[in-house]
Amino acid sequence: HVQLVESGGGSVQAGESLTLSCVATGYMPSTTCMGWFRQAPGKKREGIAVIDSDGDTAYAESLKDRFTISVDNAKNTLYLQINSLNAEDTATYYCAAVSKMTTGLQTDDYFYWGRGTQVTVS
Repeated sequence: HVQLVESGGGSVQAGESLTLSCVATGYMPSTTCMGWFRQAPGKKREGIAVIDSDGDTAYAESLKDRFTISVDNAKNTLYLQINSLNAEDTATYYCAAVSKMTTGLQTDDYFYWGRGTQVTVS
């Protein structure tokens, strides 16, 4: 049984940077993709970035300049660095995983989800 637990959210000032973490526990095969999503109040959950089992990354076009996804396989931890935060980044951020060699940024592409971590930018 896979569990994903996000952390690192909080209240920050516009212009600051933040790094979110997602610790994965339970068995996941080497062919696992992990991604970051976010959901603002009243909006649909949107994909931010994905990293596949080869370490290849893909980003939502509108977000790729300020967001960086990375993984530390030794720590079973996924990261999302966010730079130059602005009010539009206020949302709950989720990590997700699926046992595939590669996948996209649609919520339906993922099977496992964390409960999210809140980021508030003022």
